[in-house]
Amino acid sequence: MATLIDAIDVKRRTLFELDNTPYYCLEAEVNSPTARGGQTLVRLKIRNLLTSAVFERTFKAGDKFKEPDLQLVPASYLYSDGEGSHFLDQESFETLTLGEEMMGSALDFLIEGTIIQLHKYNGNPIGLQLPIFVELTVASTEPGVRGDSSSGSVTKPARMETGLELRVPLFIKEGEKVKVSTEKREFSGRA
Repeated sequence: MATLIDAIDVKRRTLFELDNTPYYCLEAEVNSPTARGGQTLVRLKIRNLLTSAVFERTFKAGDKFKEPDLQLVPASYLYSDGEGSHFLDQESFETLTLGEEMMGSALDFLIEGTIIQLHKYNGNPIGLQLPIFVELTVASTEPGVRGDSSSGSVTKPARMETGLELRVPLFIKEGEKVKVSTEKREFSGRA
């Protein structure tokens, strides 16, 4: 029997199932009544893990949700083609494919061999979780020139090997490996 989660216990980052669909909680707010006899309400900002749609819903504190049959499995990125992006499950060694809509902007951070966490719902792949940081090689950037800091900006544009464009410090050169934050989509240091 699946574990039940009370609506009042749902916090940020909680996974739960509603109407046979897995959801991820982005924000949770509990509203206690001021009058006696009023019901405590829980307002949740949630993401549908199948469609990536984000919306807000209000539940009664006693509403119950099932725990979803979600698994995170390590997988390595192989390649992308017209059918989608292909990954090798590191446990079963089976090739799993995610469609373009499930990938979102993840391809900006993936090079061949990158290990990610693949979300499986009822045994089927539904999305992925990128590592917090990835190492990418700078494919092209202008050379930094001394004195460029007069404008107050000590960064320059750079294109990574995946096509991702971001700002890097002046001392970064073409061919150098850098650490990139997948959440903030920004440079975070030399690799």
